[in-house]
Amino acid sequence: MKIFKGKVISTKMAKTATVAVERIVVHPIYKKRFKRIRKYHVHDEIGVKVGDEVKFIATKPVSKLKKWKIIRESDKKEKAK
Repeated sequence: MKIFKGKVISTKMAKTATVAVERIVVHPIYKKRFKRIRKYHVHDEIGVKVGDEVKFIATKPVSKLKKWKIIRESDKKEKAK
């Protein structure tokens, strides 16, 4: 299973966080690099805040849109403190 890293952009829903995952893609012909951002609805038992860096993993469906679960907050935030 793939573990994704992303930034929490919303926590307005109950036990759900919206996480944006940013990746850099290279154009196949022109070789220009550009960003692709994808949003995921992630099940949140931990209680994260907006702006936190989190890691999440695929799990069985919790609801119609939630198929991901937060495993922990990323170490990058802890090192900054």
